[in-house]
Parts: sequence; C-alpha cells; structure tokens
Amino acid sequence: MTIQQLEYILAVDKHRHFGHAAESCFVTQPTLSAQVNKLEKELNVIIFDRSKMPVIPTETGAQIIAQAKKVVSHSKGIFELVAQLKGDISGVIKLGIIPTLAPYLLHRFIKKFIEKYPKVQLQVEEMITEEVIRKLKNDEIDLGIIVTPVEENGIVEKPMFYEKFYAYISENHPLLSKEKISIEDLDSTDLWVLQQGHCFRDQVLNLCNQDKFQKMNFHYESGSLEGLKNMVNEYKGVTLLPELATLSMNEKEKSRLRTFDGEEPTREVSIVLTRSFLKQKLVELLYKEITASIPEKMTSKSHGKIVRFK
Repeated sequence: MTIQQLEYILAVDKHRHFGHAAESCFVTQPTLSAQVNKLEKELNVIIFDRSKMPVIPTETGAQIIAQAKKVVSHSKGIFELVAQLKGDISGVIKLGIIPTLAPYLLHRFIKKFIEKYPKVQLQVEEMITEEVIRKLKNDEIDLGIIVTPVEENGIVEKPMFYEKFYAYISENHPLLSKEKISIEDLDSTDLWVLQQGHCFRDQVLNLCNQDKFQKMNFHYESGSLEGLKNMVNEYKGVTLLPELATLSMNEKEKSRLRTFDGEEPTREVSIVLTRSFLKQKLVELLYKEITASIPEKMTSKSHGKIVRFK
C-alpha cells in the first residue's frame, strides 16, 4: 500500500469516474485503474462498485476511503511540519468559517497574513458550524473559525475574541427612545432572525421568548445578516447583530444600535481544530494575525456574558 494509491482512490471517490480522476491526478486512466486494482488485491476487498455509473464506493470501500483521507492528510502534514521546523513557513491551510463572521472578519487579516507568509496557501470556504465540525473530523478541512463552546469530542477550541450582541432598530421604533434595552424588550413580534442552521439564530432565540416569536403574522428568515439589516431599514422591527458587523456602519445606522442592560450578551469566537492536527506553527501565526486585527477590548473574556446554546 502506498500514499499514491490512497490518493488515487480519493480522486475516484471525489469524481466518481476513473477517467476524470486520472485527469485530476495527471496520469493515464490505465495507470490509475491498475493501481486501484493492485490496492484492492492487496487488501482483498472491492473498494468501488464499477457496475454503477457514476461509480460508488462499496460499504467496505467507504470505510477505507474515510481512513485514507486521514492518512493522506497526515502524510502531507509531516512534510509541512518538517519544513516549519526548518524555519520554512509554507503549506496549505483549508479553513472553514461561518457566514456571520466571514464578511466582517476575513478582510481584517487575510491581506497581511498572505503578505507575511507568501508560501502559505490559504483556502477559505463559508459553511455552517455543523459542517465545519464534520469536515474537521473527516480531515476535509484543517481549521475552522466558529462560535464556541461546542464541546465536541476530539475538537480543540482556541478562543480568539468576544463579540457583543447589539440590537439594530428601525426608524421611529418605540425602542429607540431607550438608551439601553433589556432582553425582555425582544419578546416582540417584529424580531428578524437568520434561517435555521445558523448558530447565531440559535443564540438569538436563546435570549428571546420563542413561543411569542412563532406567532408573527409575517415570518421572514434571511441567510445573511445584511438581509436582516435591509428588512430593518426598509420595513420595521429589530434584529440582533454581532459586534464586528456593526463596525463598518455609517453614523446614521450606528445611531439606531442599542446595547443591553446589565451583563451584555456576547459570543466567543475561536479557531477549532482536531487534536491530531500537525501544523501547530501555522495555527499560532494565524491566531496572532487575527487577534491583532481585532479591537483590543474584544480579545478580553470580560467583554460580556457569553451566550451558550441550550
């Protein structure tokens, strides 16, 4: 068994076609097929059901492929680890980030990071928290930037900063008369929230009276915070925004932001990775660059009261 053979079966699994897999590996189809057959004979199993089109893994093959992903990922990590030990900061980082962070965080650190470390290839994809965790465990990505704690077995959380929740209120709304609002003020029928699957939605609804929320006569859930802001601007009502999303607002919009009485609800943002991840130096450098791009007050855990999932 060789790493090359494992890479071939991963390519076939990805493309579900031997010809396309061979093209992606820059070899001929006979070469790739011969190596897959050799591996199957060595293991005395059938990895792919070739009677189907597209080809699919057998039940045993699916388990072998899952293990192969880990082996190939770790083998590449060893080369990058050795390079780092020699002082060469290079390699690929596959990063998953949740949609309520990506538009407000990435531009703060990406440019400086790639300028400082031009040999590092940073591949970023937006995905919800559950997908980040799943892909981390399957070694499909290296790191995630999500809201924690998630307390998932095998996942390491490295907190970076803390974002307060702000209420964003439409013009002429009764709550604008208050300098600060209470959680009870959110028990209304004009609260706009993200659609299901977003952890920020869960955090917002954890603060509110969900039974009353369900009685809205007009129900709209957006996939983005910008969509919620637009509903507040053009229609009426209230939405909650994380702190980074408020920093680029104009003064008129900021005048319609309100903080909360007492301990202000806050979310913790962390880098997450598996315990077996080898490229620790790259994690440290990325962590340092991100925290340096954030207002200093937000890096303190005392910034507010962390909202947990129910």
